[in-house]
Amino acid sequence: MSASQGPDAWQLFERGASGYEAWYSTRRGRRADLAERALLERLLARFATAQSALDVGCGTGHFTRWLAGRLPKVIGLDRAPAMLRQARRLDPRVRLIEGDAHHLPLRDRAVDLSLLLFTLEFVDRPAGVLAEAIRVSRRGMVAVTLNRWSLGGLSRRWGSDALRPVLGHAVDFTLSSLRASISAAAGPRLRTLRWASTLLGGETTVPMHLPLGDVIGIAIELAA
Repeated sequence: MSASQGPDAWQLFERGASGYEAWYSTRRGRRADLAERALLERLLARFATAQSALDVGCGTGHFTRWLAGRLPKVIGLDRAPAMLRQARRLDPRVRLIEGDAHHLPLRDRAVDLSLLLFTLEFVDRPAGVLAEAIRVSRRGMVAVTLNRWSLGGLSRRWGSDALRPVLGHAVDFTLSSLRASISAAAGPRLRTLRWASTLLGGETTVPMHLPLGDVIGIAIELAA
C-alpha cells in the first residue's frame, strides 16, 4: 500500500456525489458492477445465515441497496452528507447513518457482518478502519479493494485514471498487504481468510483465484 491520504479525503466524494452513481450506467461501469457483485456473492456465501450487515463507506448506497435484498437488516454508513442524500433519494427505504469509519457509532459485535467495499483506499488510517469494522462484527468481515498490481493499478498511477478526481487519489492495495493488514487487525479472532479477484482484462466477470484482477476481495470468519 502506498502513503495515506490527507484528513480531507472524504471530501472528494462530497464534491462528486451528484454524478457518482451515473458511472454505473457506462459500459465500463456496467461490466465492473457485474464482476463486483459476482465477487461479493462468492465471498458472502460463507455467511449464508447472516442476518445483519454494516456497509462502511456506503457512498450513494449502490451496494447497500443490493445487500438489502439479501439480508434482513442492512445499515449503510458514510462520512459525506452529500453521498447520503443521494443514497436516500435513490431508495428512501434503506437505513443510513452518517459516521466516521475510524470511529463507528456501534457497540462491539453489533452486526453479523461488516463490509468495506472500496472504502480502505480513501481513508486516513486503514488499519484503524479495519480494527473498527472487526470490532462491531460478530461473524465476519468482507473487504473489496482496488488491486495495486493490476492493469487498473498501473492506470491509476501513470495512465488516464491518474487524472480522474476520485480514482487518481486511491491508495490501492496488493493482496499481500491487504491480507497482512486484515490479519493484524483481527488478531486472535481470525478463524479463516479466503480471497478472490476479478476484472482481469477482456469481458470476463467471473471471480478467480489469481491475484491480478483489478479488484481483490477478502472474506474473514471471526471467532465469537
